[in-house]
Amino acid sequence: QVQLVESGGGLVQPGGSLRLSCAASGRIFSIDDMGWARQAPGEQRELVADITSSGRTNYRDSVKGRFTISRDNDKNTVYLQMNSLKPEDTAVYYCLCSATLTSNPAPAHYWGQGTQVTVSS
Repeated sequence: QVQLVESGGGLVQPGGSLRLSCAASGRIFSIDDMGWARQAPGEQRELVADITSSGRTNYRDSVKGRFTISRDNDKNTVYLQMNSLKPEDTAVYYCLCSATLTSNPAPAHYWGQGTQVTVSS
């Protein structure tokens, strides 16, 4: 199994910034994609951004130019820098990854427990 532990959520005013971190641990052989998804109350979970092991990134349109995803492959950690936050960014943010374990060559998807981000004045 892979454990994903998120940190960095909280309450911020509109226009403010937050940085989320997520560290993966376990009997990991390799990690391919890492990313962040979010789910607002009453809404479906949506992918916010993801990044491949080679650093190629992808963002949903509503966060382009405001959010930046990055990763440290040596630390199995992914980050999400969120700037110019808006009330509509309020959601629980989940870390996710596609990883291969040392005991199983088939890749699988893993999710973190989530961290709350609230944008409000």
